[in-house]
Amino acid sequence: MRGEYKTPGGKLVGVTVACDPAGFVTSCSIDGDFFMEGEEAEQQAMLSALATALRHGEDLATVFAAHPHVRLIGADANAFTIAFRRAVGMSDSAQSPSPARQASPAYSDASALPDAHRTCEQVERKAERRRRARWQTLTPEVIHDIPRMPQEQMDLDIQLAERVAAGRMPPTLRFWEWAAPAVVIGRFQSLEDEVNLEQAQQSGFTVVRRCTGGGAMFIEPGNTITYSLYAPRDFVTGMDIEESYRLCDQWLIDALRDLGIEASFSAINDISSSDGKIAGAAQRRFPSVGKGPGAVLHHVTMAYDIDAVAMSRILRVSHEKMKDKAVKSAVKRVDPLRSQTGLSRSEIVSRLMEAAGRRQPPVMPFA
Repeated sequence: MRGEYKTPGGKLVGVTVACDPAGFVTSCSIDGDFFMEGEEAEQQAMLSALATALRHGEDLATVFAAHPHVRLIGADANAFTIAFRRAVGMSDSAQSPSPARQASPAYSDASALPDAHRTCEQVERKAERRRRARWQTLTPEVIHDIPRMPQEQMDLDIQLAERVAAGRMPPTLRFWEWAAPAVVIGRFQSLEDEVNLEQAQQSGFTVVRRCTGGGAMFIEPGNTITYSLYAPRDFVTGMDIEESYRLCDQWLIDALRDLGIEASFSAINDISSSDGKIAGAAQRRFPSVGKGPGAVLHHVTMAYDIDAVAMSRILRVSHEKMKDKAVKSAVKRVDPLRSQTGLSRSEIVSRLMEAAGRRQPPVMPFA
């Protein structure tokens, strides 16, 4: 039995349980498109402890307190509790969901200024200037990579982040080329609940799991634009997760606006226009390797065009996930760049590369 709960403005939590004939829960597993920050082993330990606590009716606050170095993003203890109660056929209870996001420390200094007439727009413009200034200090190498198979892309992302973490590679922005269609699911998602595997295989889509949280991405080589940023970890020092996403993608917002798209940040990790979602991002932090600086991996997938029929056939999008969306269709929520720019995919990639680094080096394959 399965239950789901989506935190308003946040992420989905799924809980799957098995029960014996007497109705006692014998197993419990957790999945979802939420994000987690902290050492990988400790993240897994906390998820396992949360599942155990749900199964035995224990206080989840105790689990969170026992893992102070792990941060859950996009959901909270209440989301796990409600998903579990739904899985076992109980009511949601009278609890009110806690907010999915906290105020961003990056805005706190502006909010505290004595100017009572300061508006949200002014605060955001100031934050944008800060992001642009920090991006200029990074000056990443901008690379247009060769086509690669889906699993190789997943593996290479980790390898390059580890090189930066060890101090063996400078900050780099890599634009991908896909050698085959794929469905990429998030680190904590349930494969069976997110993807129609039979349809994916029949349509020639490879299903792979990435090393970051978030939701499933539908990849068609000629209709998708993907890039990864590999930066030293101190690039995002002092920022909460939402502001670090905005830092890594401010250049993209600016570039899309230059292309005539009124792009803006939405939710925790999305970029949208008035017509729908344009892109989804995900992040992971890597610890120092040797005397290296550590790294942050930030990758983004954008829809240039989309086969809506194929996507709806292969991806499974639950009613719970869409319940707080203004548009009640995952297909209609995706807003392809082709329709808004009139440019070819290659032209958009070239324009984005130029915007990111003010230069466009030749293709550079990685060993």
